[in-house]
Amino acid sequence: MTPVLIDCDPGIDDTLALLYLAGLHHVGGIELVGVTTTAGNTTAVQAAGNARWVLDELLVDAPVLPGRPHPAQTPLVTTPETHGPTGLGYLDVPAADAAGDWAELWARGVDKHPDLHLIVTGPLTNLAAFRDSHPEHYARLRRVTVMGGAVNYRGNTTPTAEWNFWVDPHAAADVFAHPPQGKITLCSLEVTERFLIDPERLEELIRALGPHPVAAHLPEILRFYFEFHEAQGEGYQAQIHDLLTCMIALRTIPYVDTSTTIAVEAHSELMRGTSVADLRGHWHRSHNARLVTDADIDAAHRELLRVARALAGRPGIR
Repeated sequence: MTPVLIDCDPGIDDTLALLYLAGLHHVGGIELVGVTTTAGNTTAVQAAGNARWVLDELLVDAPVLPGRPHPAQTPLVTTPETHGPTGLGYLDVPAADAAGDWAELWARGVDKHPDLHLIVTGPLTNLAAFRDSHPEHYARLRRVTVMGGAVNYRGNTTPTAEWNFWVDPHAAADVFAHPPQGKITLCSLEVTERFLIDPERLEELIRALGPHPVAAHLPEILRFYFEFHEAQGEGYQAQIHDLLTCMIALRTIPYVDTSTTIAVEAHSELMRGTSVADLRGHWHRSHNARLVTDADIDAAHRELLRVARALAGRPGIR
């Protein structure tokens, strides 16, 4: 089985990513080594509470630990207007009360699983901090997939910046300036915002989940996200960035990527969090990433339903 560690900030689209990973865990496609959380959509402690609630609903007994409480160099900004007061739409979920060292969980994962897949769907705060606290383990990371950036593309937070990179631009800049052993696979807005769930798609997902208890909660979680996107002029639907990122990370859908050099602006307030890819080699610098440029969105919808049906048949497995 493929060992997977996800660092996330649930967050509505993170919740669907966790649902997908839990399904793969149950059917033996992956081993979910653990979940850590970063501050972004909500606080790291609240995000850990959200992640724990999701995994409990999905009957996955994997460790969940909150990571760093805020970016190292900028004040924390969260998005209750986007993901709801506690991050799960209209659901009210308590914050985490579990204690533990998230960085040690990562280090143990690297030691035990040389082929560990690290998926980061929130700000890169924890990944940058791991480089500082465990440089040898950081260097040994071979498979890292990141959702973030609006690479040579319009932003969703400022005209040029995506939310995860804008929240902690210094962490993003540091990670791409000093990447781990394996090149980072970057899933940016140009691709991820194409994966949309609307009420019809949601009903299809609920039918696929059948009697599974988590199905009853999805309308209250997704409705908030639908309403936010509609208020932004994007229609009554939701962009599910993090779920698509997990599928790309695990290569369960076809996608296209290219080797390139990514840089992130951290010091200009106007251009904070802006990400650029040197696609023509003007910088003459070593490549540090594989930028995903396209993905099979129809295949992604089919893959989500496949895993949902698998969950439907395993409502009592832990």
